[in-house]
Amino acid sequence: MSKTEFDAIVVGSGPNGLAAAITMQQQGLSVLLIEGKDEIGGGLRSAELTLPGFMHDVCSAIHPLAIGSPFFDTLPLAEHGLNYLFPDVAAAHPFDDGTAAILTHSIEETASLLGEDEQTYLNIFEQLVTDWPGMAADVLGPLTFPKHPIAMARFGLKALTSASHFAKRFKTQHAKGLWAGIAAHAIQPLSNLSTSAIGLVLITAAHLKGWPIPQGGSKEIANALASYFLSLGGKIETGHFVKSLDELPSAKTVLFDVTPRQLLQIAGHKFSSIYKWQLEKYRYGMGVFKVDWALDAQIPFTAKDAQRAGTVHIGNTLVEIADSEKQIWNKQHSEKPFVLLAQQSIFDNSRAPEGKHTAWAYCHVPNGSVKDMTNIIESQVERFAPGFRDLILAKHTMNTAEVEQYNPNYIGGDINGGVIDLGQLFTRPALRSSPYRTSAKGLYICSSSTPPGGGVHGMCGYHSAKKALKDIFSINI
Repeated sequence: MSKTEFDAIVVGSGPNGLAAAITMQQQGLSVLLIEGKDEIGGGLRSAELTLPGFMHDVCSAIHPLAIGSPFFDTLPLAEHGLNYLFPDVAAAHPFDDGTAAILTHSIEETASLLGEDEQTYLNIFEQLVTDWPGMAADVLGPLTFPKHPIAMARFGLKALTSASHFAKRFKTQHAKGLWAGIAAHAIQPLSNLSTSAIGLVLITAAHLKGWPIPQGGSKEIANALASYFLSLGGKIETGHFVKSLDELPSAKTVLFDVTPRQLLQIAGHKFSSIYKWQLEKYRYGMGVFKVDWALDAQIPFTAKDAQRAGTVHIGNTLVEIADSEKQIWNKQHSEKPFVLLAQQSIFDNSRAPEGKHTAWAYCHVPNGSVKDMTNIIESQVERFAPGFRDLILAKHTMNTAEVEQYNPNYIGGDINGGVIDLGQLFTRPALRSSPYRTSAKGLYICSSSTPPGGGVHGMCGYHSAKKALKDIFSINI
């Protein structure tokens, strides 16, 4: 038998591809990581998109799941240049009356500002924060019997409900709005079952470790992961967009940080008919329209608390957010969409020239939409920050086609690698004994199209590599 050139090849260098490559390389194997673009990182890239000196995050910007990742937490990323900055206010949710609800590191502070919902908030999140360290790996992984079944049951009973139903626990508009803005990270109607899961995870993450900003840009997470991988002896090849298995060097196993659509294009001829059929039926979700601004000054939010937040959720009330998300799910455009906005330069002075600022924002749109949402997004920001438009020095926009061109995993602008509703929560990308195995021996999928789904946490890559190590190399980790 001819000798293989590598033990493992990983195609795609997003956070999951990097995590998979590191996991394999840590076992002393020879691993090649291949990236189609000239720069590694997938969604973890930063660039001067508007004007010289203004550093923008192209996709991912704020990283509660990265700082809270059970896998990343085991890696010496600080030794490889990664430094997180922590806003005092993780997220702010302004309202039309000039007030804002805020999410801070302190459970007690966050709860105390919610009036008559204070005790309800404490009852929900004090227990979750206590339980989370023991069950994080179970939540952020494939469906298995949990190590902490009672804690997981407590979480699951809440997580599987719809965000709209969960909001009925709260009485005040502030609590309902704050919850809606965070749950809307699920990128689907708040009436869908399991949309509470993302809200619960993100709020718990804020109270445990915060919602940090990587100093210098999100690219620094990718750079630190790549630096560590190379220090272990791994190899990286950029500028090679893989379209066929025939293009790859010989290897004992290949892991793909791609979605089902690309996987079918690359290796579909190797798969069983039932597996191909399942991948063809895989569903992609709503897309995003994104804007980056170079600003002459900080955004003048009427609510002062919003001026000190790393993330600002713009959408006013629960009802307004739920209505706009439902419209988009039904392939309509909202005139008052939920806008997710980040203010990195307030906390990281490397992002903009002295006295100037950057801002990053997107709204949800129907998958594949090419409608220009710039004016609509700016109107939403201006609504809560009068005078915002006067500060704009330059802007850069991306519709869903441009988002997909930037990262081919973002099909139709879907940055989650496929909708994470109840129908695909545990069957990403297909209903199998292991979601990471394909039907072809030695081929695995490790992208956000596998559990636990989207976000910068690397857990999809870690779990896929763990499965490949056991199957191909008889290594249990």
